[in-house]
Amino acid sequence: METHFNLEKLKFPIGKFQKPDSVSENDIKTWIDVIENFPVKISHLTKNLSAQELNWAYRPDGWSIKQVVHHCADSHINSFVRFKLALTEDTPTIKPYEEALWAELADGNSDNILPSIQIIEGVHSRWALLLKSFGEKELKKKFIHPANNKTYCLDEIIGLYAWHCDHHLAHIEQALLYKGQF
Repeated sequence: METHFNLEKLKFPIGKFQKPDSVSENDIKTWIDVIENFPVKISHLTKNLSAQELNWAYRPDGWSIKQVVHHCADSHINSFVRFKLALTEDTPTIKPYEEALWAELADGNSDNILPSIQIIEGVHSRWALLLKSFGEKELKKKFIHPANNKTYCLDEIIGLYAWHCDHHLAHIEQALLYKGQF
């Protein structure tokens, strides 16, 4: 199927995450606000959607809206746990997961997104509380991601997950705009 859509723009509607050269206190505050407010925004975007609309994809061969919501619950649970590991262990190696495979499981493909919205609400409430407690020492805690054997600082990961929230909100908005028709 030939399309006139820019597939890269559909995949990354807000662009790819760009880590600033140095992370400021204002960056951290802004990012925490994004993470804290994500549950309200995703709930608002999805609360009145029909099962048909929940099955609209945000790009050709992309996830449906419901898969995006379930993915955010899965991803953000994993991130929250990674933060806690980094805070309580010395540069732990985290456990990656196969997000594309998780999205195909029964719970990742369910038309009932309410349980995932509830997970997002609970995780983000605790995550924001935790993040707001950070001082400079906590921001510099690290973990190792074995997929690329790279060490990440928590200050960077706060930014990455603020981006992740906005990235997937844009996917949902895109699917709604185009009514899943690509």
